[in-house]
Amino acid sequence: MKPLLIMKTGQTLESLRRQGEDFEDWIIAALGIARRETLTVAVDMSEPLPPLASIAGIVVTGSPAMITDGAPWNRTAADYLHESMHRELPILGICYGHQLLAHASGGRVDYHPQGREVGTVAVSLHAEAGDDSLFASLPRQFLAHATHSQSVLTLPPAARLLAGSDHDPHQSFRLGERAWGVQFHPEFTPHVMRTYVLERQETLRAEGFDVEALLAAVSETPAATTVLRNFARLTCGSGPARE
Repeated sequence: MKPLLIMKTGQTLESLRRQGEDFEDWIIAALGIARRETLTVAVDMSEPLPPLASIAGIVVTGSPAMITDGAPWNRTAADYLHESMHRELPILGICYGHQLLAHASGGRVDYHPQGREVGTVAVSLHAEAGDDSLFASLPRQFLAHATHSQSVLTLPPAARLLAGSDHDPHQSFRLGERAWGVQFHPEFTPHVMRTYVLERQETLRAEGFDVEALLAAVSETPAATTVLRNFARLTCGSGPARE
């Protein structure tokens, strides 16, 4: 069985890494598949990406990096995703991965003119999501965790808009039938979301956020996690996690 590639584009907060957690760990848990069914490659650390014929699909992680930084590895990752879409491999880009997928396909990514989005937010589905493989089973509005300063400001020309929030109208899009981007973090747990808010509370207060209100609003986001479970079924035909 071919593994599902987790293209790692950066690391989470140091405090969470000290607990033995990082983006790929949360993604694997939320996918509901065994770790041996995945292959994690840190593209930001110049680890070589595998031949496309050897993988079942791709999940692209979040990152503390910014698309507009133009890091050299960013071009390598974008070219890899572009070829993956040409071969119709299933792809799910999360947060930075969502932006990278848009960037690789002709969209525009930059700092959001109204600042960052952070906390547990309400995401609303559009009509296009009604028969979508990842979103059709979700309620029309659901909660999801988010933390980002940059956004997809202009969608790629061929993209279909699937979901938005009050702050970010481009919370999710699809390219073709097998490539998706989600600005929110379907892999985050409430603990992870609270840690991000607490770690950045001084910056958030300086930007005018009510940190206590953000923390109080953090909740479980089972519908958002379903996006990853549905992606696992699409790529791996998986059910519950196996040891």
